[in-house]
Amino acid sequence: MLVKLDAQNDYFKTFQPHLGFVRITIGRATGIVQPKKEKTGVSKLLSKVSNIVKDVPDCYVKVKLGAEPEWKSSTQKNNTEPEWNETHDFLVSDFEQLIALDIQDDDLAGDDDIGLAETTVKNILLNNGSQELPLTHKGEQTGARLVIHAQFYNFVNDVNSLSTQTEGSTKDSITGIATVLIGSVSNLQGNRDELKPSVQVTWGEKKYQTAVKSYTPGTDIFNPAYDQAFRIPLTAELLAGQAPFRITLLNAKDESGSMEIPFQDVLNAPGLVKEENFDVGNGVSVRASLSVHGVQLAQ
Repeated sequence: MLVKLDAQNDYFKTFQPHLGFVRITIGRATGIVQPKKEKTGVSKLLSKVSNIVKDVPDCYVKVKLGAEPEWKSSTQKNNTEPEWNETHDFLVSDFEQLIALDIQDDDLAGDDDIGLAETTVKNILLNNGSQELPLTHKGEQTGARLVIHAQFYNFVNDVNSLSTQTEGSTKDSITGIATVLIGSVSNLQGNRDELKPSVQVTWGEKKYQTAVKSYTPGTDIFNPAYDQAFRIPLTAELLAGQAPFRITLLNAKDESGSMEIPFQDVLNAPGLVKEENFDVGNGVSVRASLSVHGVQLAQ
């Protein structure tokens, strides 16, 4: 969490962008054994009536990296040697970030833990992008193992790299990233106790909003600072639309003004970064930085 100790600090210069993204491929698990468990009344009934509770697990994998949304693979039915070969992209802000993997048994009476494994972005990349990880259950080794693969892509300010098809990409694969930094709002007017300003950023169907500010003694509610970042992973589908960015000033839930910035304006800006005080009407401006980066496979 960034804490502003110096009021003169420029957030746009302090902001730490993502390093890139890692493409994780879940390969094959071997030696899967369903852990023994206490059967509840429901699971006993299901076992007796329809044999739904099976000895052979239906496995899927949950993958978590940093603050990115958790991703779940498909379920491989009745298989102690499940193979997925499924891929997902995760944004990376630090090479020490943990990759947490959780194999579960898809069970009508409640999913069961099969085993946990973990590595870091750095560790898997230093192992030539592949690792066979041991699974543990309640802190004990199960004898099962999970193979995962990884490729790392850097973000680069090259407009041509936005349309580059990357190895193993799918329709949901990351082809670039758009970043919107909201610094501050200037020249608000009105009763200070009635002002509840915030800034909303819209791009296509994506919508983000800063914190809502309100007057407290010692603050300048007429020129509030936000210092917030919004990151939009780009896919081929999103890029095809090339919707404009829309910056909207809100007072509580009411719109006070707005401005649209064509996507092409950002692509044409030096270094693919467009930074200025955007006039949203009535003499009010929003200091913002909009940038776009493509991707390049790390060597």
